Amino acid sequence: MYAKGISSLPPYLFAEIDARKRETEKKGVDIIDFGIGDPDLPTPPHIVEAVCNAAKDPSNHRYPSYEGMLSFREAVATWYKQRKHIKLDAEDEVLTLIGSKEGIAHSAFAFLNPGDIALVPDPAYPVYNNATIMANSTPYSVPLTEEHGFKPDLERIDKGIARKAKIMFLNYPNNPTAATAEKSFFKEVVDFAHDYEIIILHDNPYSELTFDGYKAPSFLAVDSARDVGVEFGSLSKTYNMTGWRIGFVVGNSEIINGLKLVKTNVDSGAFQAVQIAGIAALTGPQDCINQNVEIYKRRRDLLADGLRSSGIELEKPKATFYFWAKVPSGFSSISFSMFLLERTGVVVTPGIGFGEAGEGFVRFSLCVSEERILEACERIKELNI
Repeated sequence: MYAKGISSLPPYLFAEIDARKRETEKKGVDIIDFGIGDPDLPTPPHIVEAVCNAAKDPSNHRYPSYEGMLSFREAVATWYKQRKHIKLDAEDEVLTLIGSKEGIAHSAFAFLNPGDIALVPDPAYPVYNNATIMANSTPYSVPLTEEHGFKPDLERIDKGIARKAKIMFLNYPNNPTAATAEKSFFKEVVDFAHDYEIIILHDNPYSELTFDGYKAPSFLAVDSARDVGVEFGSLSKTYNMTGWRIGFVVGNSEIINGLKLVKTNVDSGAFQAVQIAGIAALTGPQDCINQNVEIYKRRRDLLADGLRSSGIELEKPKATFYFWAKVPSGFSSISFSMFLLERTGVVVTPGIGFGEAGEGFVRFSLCVSEERILEACERIKELNI
């Protein structure tokens, strides 16, 4: 009944977790949910005020432009110049997205023909793999191992596969592993892309959520990166705007134009009132970012101490709001996740859901209050794992 691309998709991990969580809640269990990276912090008031005012303006009630308001794209360019020291042409090198997930998924349709190969990190955000499958193309798994800092070992990618590959997905700071990358790594990626004529699609929604003095570099900071790739950005995590569905892609104008060709045929652009709110976010006071980082840092430290006291192995992340924790001996990632849910009401995401190389780990999100983190740690400690 369904199209081949749809029929080949694995069950979407987060939907599966939600279903199991609802079943447990019906039994009266008090759930503490570390499963999905959806900020529990409110959108800053000045952004909310901006969308309220814009929504009252009848001129914003009509179809927006496909590429997004120039004023929004100019705000993105200004933000990149101020925070990343990268100069962008707002007209040709910035495209508005209905959330970065949308743009990432549509990129597969822009650049992959049936049977083409995409290099997909493993473990990774499931959209990279699933969008490739939906485009009737072949995802080639590139393992991210602890031994290699959860970054792809480019030298170990089969050269024959590399020559056939059309695109490569990357994501640093990384979901789910919370790994970070330096500019030197991105230089290796750019050289690799030049050697094999591969388009790099760098997903960068966690760039501002960094700790302990670490600053996440942009992929575009590397000389000639703009020749081979683009970077996707999102207001979701930086400004607590997950439900607003507003993001952007920046970089190579030809790649952006290819994505725009897809979008003009499948969507009608982002609601202008939300774009205006996005302008308020990008150009308004930025102290809200620092406040978010401080909150996540306190939560990170509490969770690290609590889980370590229960014998769970982990490293404190330098970025993102995730922990990539090893499962205790005798468990798989799924069995440990189910064990925690059934015995404590604590929801975590099994690593296998992000790819085969995610086995042996679970992901904790820091989108939970300090009080609930302490409660969850007490429940887990009582298990005497």
